[in-house]
Amino acid sequence: MNDEEMELVRGSGNVFRDFDVPNADAEQLRSILAGQIIKTLDERELTVREAEGLTGIAAADFSRIRRANLGRFTIDRLITILNRLNRQVEVSVVVRPFPGAQQLAIASQQLN
Repeated sequence: MNDEEMELVRGSGNVFRDFDVPNADAEQLRSILAGQIIKTLDERELTVREAEGLTGIAAADFSRIRRANLGRFTIDRLITILNRLNRQVEVSVVVRPFPGAQQLAIASQQLN
């Protein structure tokens, strides 16, 4: 290792937010739900074809989820897939202002 100091940067807990992805909170939720679908398929040792037969959801959709190609999946669709896999989804929501949101509101008021 070289003698250069490394800077430690703490993440927010949401990689999508850390990389300024639009709709970061929704993207994280979709990823978590997709991960639970993959976990369920793995635990049950289901192929995408077997999952299709069990749920009526196209095997191609399960393949997309396995590849983390989530562009065409809404949150409610992912929840529906989990439900069809006999998984109940429980969501807990915490809403809080973004860090610095108060300063932004004050600056916005000053401009008007």
